[in-house]
Amino acid sequence: MNHVKTYTVEEAKRTLENYCAYQERCHKEVNDKLYKMGMIPDAIDVVIVHLLKHDFLNETRFSQTYVRGKFNIKKWGRQRLKLELKKRDISKYNIDLAMKEISEVDYFETFQALAEKRLKYISETDKWKKRKKLIDYLLYRGWESHLVYDKAAELIP
Repeated sequence: MNHVKTYTVEEAKRTLENYCAYQERCHKEVNDKLYKMGMIPDAIDVVIVHLLKHDFLNETRFSQTYVRGKFNIKKWGRQRLKLELKKRDISKYNIDLAMKEISEVDYFETFQALAEKRLKYISETDKWKKRKKLIDYLLYRGWESHLVYDKAAELIP
């Protein structure tokens, strides 16, 4: 027999406090986790209100941390960052606020370095195919198309 653990609201609060303390979470992740734990909608609301009240759950903080982390570690551009935050049901207000975490100088320096580094790993000899590979790579990471096409033309004349 498949035995699913049941949680009281208090147990769910403690479990989710730990879940949120370990790493910043968004409302959607917390909601999904509670749903998977078998909590009913009313109980989910009680736990979420508790987490918000005690600052375990903070969408602004989540958005800012997420953007800084994905930009610094994965070198994602603004397009990808915005898309990923939208997927998590983050408000436009918090998305705009989070985008301010990246300075213009850092943004362009990171883009330059990423494009130049990636180019070294593309062994393609055909100029057009090489350019396409670089463009695809940068677009996938969410860098704005005008930056990407200009950079590709500059690096692979």
